[in-house]
Amino acid sequence: MKGTIIIGALVLALSITGSAYAHHASAGIDRSSTVTVDGTVKTFKWANPHSWIEMEVVTDAGETLLWNLEMFPPSYLIRAGWTRSTVSPGDQITVTLNGFSNGDPGGIFVSVTLADGKVLSQRPPRPAARN
Repeated sequence: MKGTIIIGALVLALSITGSAYAHHASAGIDRSSTVTVDGTVKTFKWANPHSWIEMEVVTDAGETLLWNLEMFPPSYLIRAGWTRSTVSPGDQITVTLNGFSNGDPGGIFVSVTLADGKVLSQRPPRPAARN
């Protein structure tokens, strides 16, 4: 009986750990290249464990596609100069991202260029090198 409980607990722990790893694995993301798209912010979700930008991108054929961009959590974004109101629905932005390997619209956010030309990423800028 005691052995069955221990085995059951181990199976449960391993299945939870595997799910957490799969959530953060980069399978499905093409990290070897970046894509840059212009669009209109539909929603900006300032949330844990990930913030998100949903943006509408008009294709050359005139079709509007919804792009989903996964971002770091607010605790990282704040250090990179973001606030919960950095982007708002209706804002025109240019986003650089690592896209989905299967070609679906979206991926992992790399940087954004705001309408005023300001560029923000997910990480704080690196300090200047000392000479």
